[in-house]
Parts: sequence; structure tokens; C-alpha cells
Amino acid sequence: MADFRGKAVVVFFGFTQCPDVCPTSMTTMAEVKRLMGDQGEKLQVLFITVDPERDTLPLLKEYMGNFDPTFLALRPEPAELKAVGDSFKIYYRKAVGTTATSYTMDHSAGKYVFDTNGAVRLFSSYGTEPVVIAEDILTLLKSTKA
Repeated sequence: MADFRGKAVVVFFGFTQCPDVCPTSMTTMAEVKRLMGDQGEKLQVLFITVDPERDTLPLLKEYMGNFDPTFLALRPEPAELKAVGDSFKIYYRKAVGTTATSYTMDHSAGKYVFDTNGAVRLFSSYGTEPVVIAEDILTLLKSTKA
């Protein structure tokens, strides 16, 4: 988080082929940034894939660009994903499909919000309205100094 000192950071776990939760969450975060006005520059969204087998770095970059060009995606190697997931205490599991590549991923859908000093301060549940998240982040920005 040191790379983002001075910014509020929102971390979300998902995958690019998610049919609903992930694109909805990223759209929500784009709206949060818009609602924050000039302070939106102090928001960094990080999307961490739970499907590193299919989510290549170019695909992740393209996916983030659909929502906001400043949003970043991270791709842990398959062997690293468990440690990353465990550190955030997230749930994820491959749900087998009809073919080897048609699987989906079950996963936690909340967002972790870090203050400008890199301390996790909030957990935002899936479905929280953008205005609520924006207000929470603006409050964090006022209450913490980098």
C-alpha cells in the first residue's frame, strides 16, 4: 500500500468473466469516484483476480479500462492466490462448468477500504449504494493525513 500513500484504496476480489457481481461492483466504484468530485483523484481502486488461470494481465487491463482508466488490476500467480486470499480472509472457489474452461468462480463480494496511511478501515458489503461509499471515503480522507 506504500505506493498509494495519500490515497484511499479500495480492494475488491473478482474475475473478468463474472456475469454480475464484479461488473456491478466496478461500475459502483466508478460512480463513487465521480461522486467524490475533485477528491476522486485521491481514490485508487485495486481489483485482484481470483481466476489467474484465465485472467491475463492484458485482459485485466482491458477490463479495468471499461470502468475507469485509473483502476488497477492485480494478478497473483496461482500458487500465490491462496496466501493473498487468506491475508484478506476472502472466500473463493472454482465452480466446475460443462467444459474445462467454462467454469465460474464463487467469491466474496465485499470491498476493503484502506485509509491514506494504508490501514484497513472499512468493509463495504456488496450492494452498498455509491453515495454511501463516497461519503465514507471522503470522511476517511478528511480524518487521515498521509
